[in-house]
Amino acid sequence: MKRAGTGGAALELLVHGVGGATPEKMLNDPRTVRITGDDTAAVYRRADDVGADDGAAGTGPADDRHRGAPVPEAYVWSNLTSGNGTRALWLLLLPFMVVNLAHWMRPAARERVRAVRLYGLLVRLAALSLTVLLVAAACEVALDLTAWQCAGTSACARRHSWLGFLSPTASHDGWWSAPGRRLALAALVPTALVGLLWYLSHRTWRAYESQEPLDRAPEPENGPGHTALSRPGFWYGRRLVARLRAAHTAAGLLTVAAAVGAAAVRRDRAAGGPALLDVLGRLLEASLAAGAVATLWVVCRRGRSEHRLDRRLDAHLVHRLPAAALVLLVLTLVYAGWERPGWHSAGRLPGDAAFGALALAQGALVVALAVVARLLHRCPRERASAARGGPATAPAAPACDADVPEGTGAGLRGVSVSRDPGPLAVVLREAPAPRGTGAAADGPPDGPHPAAPEPSGDGPGRNAAGPEADAVAWLERCALHGLGGPAVAMLACALGGVMSGGVAQRVSDWLDGTGTGLAGPPVVLTWQASVIPVLLVVALAVCALLGRQAWLLTRAQETEVLQEYGVERGDPARTRRIARTRAMATLTDRGPLVVAVVSTATLLLGTGAVVGALGTGRTPARAAESAQPFVHGAAQTAQALGSWLIGLGCVLFVTWGRRAYKDPSARRTIGILWDVGTFWPRAAHPFAPPCYAERAVPDLTWRMATWTRATGGRLVISGHSQGSVLAAAAAWQLEPSDRRRVALLTYGSPIERLYGRWFPAHFGPAALAALHEDIACWRNLYRLTDPIGGPVRLSGEHCGPQVDRPPLADPLAYGRDAAHPLPAPVLGHSDYQADPAFAEERELLLGRLRSQVPVQRV
Repeated sequence: MKRAGTGGAALELLVHGVGGATPEKMLNDPRTVRITGDDTAAVYRRADDVGADDGAAGTGPADDRHRGAPVPEAYVWSNLTSGNGTRALWLLLLPFMVVNLAHWMRPAARERVRAVRLYGLLVRLAALSLTVLLVAAACEVALDLTAWQCAGTSACARRHSWLGFLSPTASHDGWWSAPGRRLALAALVPTALVGLLWYLSHRTWRAYESQEPLDRAPEPENGPGHTALSRPGFWYGRRLVARLRAAHTAAGLLTVAAAVGAAAVRRDRAAGGPALLDVLGRLLEASLAAGAVATLWVVCRRGRSEHRLDRRLDAHLVHRLPAAALVLLVLTLVYAGWERPGWHSAGRLPGDAAFGALALAQGALVVALAVVARLLHRCPRERASAARGGPATAPAAPACDADVPEGTGAGLRGVSVSRDPGPLAVVLREAPAPRGTGAAADGPPDGPHPAAPEPSGDGPGRNAAGPEADAVAWLERCALHGLGGPAVAMLACALGGVMSGGVAQRVSDWLDGTGTGLAGPPVVLTWQASVIPVLLVVALAVCALLGRQAWLLTRAQETEVLQEYGVERGDPARTRRIARTRAMATLTDRGPLVVAVVSTATLLLGTGAVVGALGTGRTPARAAESAQPFVHGAAQTAQALGSWLIGLGCVLFVTWGRRAYKDPSARRTIGILWDVGTFWPRAAHPFAPPCYAERAVPDLTWRMATWTRATGGRLVISGHSQGSVLAAAAAWQLEPSDRRRVALLTYGSPIERLYGRWFPAHFGPAALAALHEDIACWRNLYRLTDPIGGPVRLSGEHCGPQVDRPPLADPLAYGRDAAHPLPAPVLGHSDYQADPAFAEERELLLGRLRSQVPVQRV
């Protein structure tokens, strides 16, 4: 029999985007009640809707709603990224976050399993090198510059009186003035840094990675539209993060031990050194090398396990590896602090070779990563050629409800798959947006209809050649032809190098007031800091080019704005503002150009810095002393300016961090940056900021699954901006039977514009088409003035309406009229729900669900 009171149940689950929102604003009601969740993330309803699922009669405004209207719920997750003041410290972990993004940017090539694993391995090794680089930079500042050079120089020690007890002159050869003991004491600073990173990673691991998703059977993966986002264990990286945390902690501690022990070993190996200490030093070196090999083995041994909920923890490894590294560090400190008569500190610690080797290793890893990424990426033109020259493509996909054999590729809306046994050839057909066919296709009847952008973004006429040209246009949207991951990894290494070299150079300048008393940091770090001004010039040149393009596009858009609104002579300021907003919104699509230029310049300048440092053995200013006066002056200027720029950057970091600690609005601004950067799990670097989606996606999945199974009703999950990405990820995690009860409404969504281009293996066209196939229906709203959201570019040719509605008018009216007596604002990325199209699309989705969802029986 039918379940009483549930046949007409309808729910709209609202998910906010970047920057967060309050439940009162999302539900448009000052009285809200938390239904489930905690202070970090929760689901809210209006007070009048609390008993709506039970058929209880409400009181107040809820009684006036139409009987078929959905009950709105708001999922608020803003505290996952901007909850307390300590989140501001995540700015210091920016290189770790960036390299973690590179892991997820690999091209889509499921059949090359070994190449995919090699790609992940190379990213994990690059991430490990960043940890070593950060700890080595801390050792350089604390051990070399402070304890070895400044404390060992009487003039510097007198200038910094707090170092007096470490100075042989000021302390009259006190117990702590021995070089080895100074190094052992200073080693507490980088050791504390490693401990802090371990603590932050462990605390966030317990709060994020330990949230269990729905435990369900994995789905078959032999279809071309399969994505790893639908695997049961994708959002459960508990085991891998624990393993990587142990390995990176051990690597950091071993780095400190190597920095402390290197000077003592060099002293003991000199002529006349103690034989016993020489033997102990060699044993210690062998132990450190064995620890490094074990750490590398842990990083290389295992990647992510996504096909099931992997609840194992490798407790023996997680606890014993860092503990063994800590024991080695303690033994090294004891060895270095042993009495060595006649040992005095001079020059700098042996760090040039270490930092040079790190820079070379990172460059080699990035180049190897680029080679693997290029092999994984199949050129779109080659795919289209394969489709033209190969066997005939598969027949048109059947209707949504038809049974489709696994692995044929049929049933993917807008995607037909060649049966060629060679590399998968995908031809993507994008139907033009229908015009004049009712509310399902058009915008508000009385409003203007802006022209939808071409699929490729390169102007009109791009898709005039038919489906094969559409395939090329769509697949070419993959950022940097598959090299987005290596480019971003290069930027992560550059950030780490710049921060390390700049901080070391700045501390050296601060300690050495005259600039002549200390040897300074390793030459490699000075060269790396010196290339910062050149890199900024390149970045400014790219920005100037983009500014000119935006200015030209603004002039071109002014005529189109007047034509779309049917205005002959409008207000020039109003027209210019609308056109400029549209032109500025297109700069998002130029992101690959910026990343390509900056990463290439970084690679070339970094290579030049390493070659210059190792080739000359001197700083840029001293290496150019014999050159022309202009070259010498430029080298001096670059070296000094690079140091000051890093100092300014450090001041800005500290100032912004303090402000974020005290000011919630500033803290929320930092949270917006992390909303995009921390969506993905920590698959490469365990010290990266935590993945909020590992809490948000299970929350949404559990709520949708339990509500649909309990009520048998219709559910529309409505996501704005980053919330639309969370909504899609949650829909992928549902059981196939539950997906058929869910409709998706996205607005201002970056799911294709950003995620589809930069993360093609997970949000590529085939994966999005498969999601469109699995859920009941999907509609997407966007504006040409939106710098973040854009079209999804999926055709609904065989399974209901097309996903994308034509771009919404923004502003709703050009001037004043009866419906808009005051000037309508240019909304851009915000207030999509204020557009009449939002309510229209929601009603259409509910109507389609009403005809498809079967009545639940008991």
